Amino acid sequence: MSETKNYSPEEIAKIKDRILEALEMVIDPELGIDIVNLGLIYEIRFEKNGYTEIDMTLTTMGCPLADLLTDQIYDALRDVPEVTKAEVKLVWYPAWSVEKMSRYARIALGIR
Repeated sequence: MSETKNYSPEEIAKIKDRILEALEMVIDPELGIDIVNLGLIYEIRFEKNGYTEIDMTLTTMGCPLADLLTDQIYDALRDVPEVTKAEVKLVWYPAWSVEKMSRYARIALGIR
């Protein structure tokens, strides 16, 4: 059974930053850009026992890459030692749009 640590709010913020950095290693194979810059990650919740929930969306509801991306997310989170268990939740609201992409992703894809 995992022990609950007493992380400060600052430590939790740093852990969430490291989680986000790990998620930047998950590349959408169709677009060649990571899921963070594509704007697919909506929220990261990290609890003091290490349980982590990630709300993410996909560019389309019928995206065939959902399982592949989810598996890659779990793999990436293994690099964050504070994460003891993770769950990825697919959400559809708010709906994804090009405006959610970072400037980097829009430039890389030639979108203005």
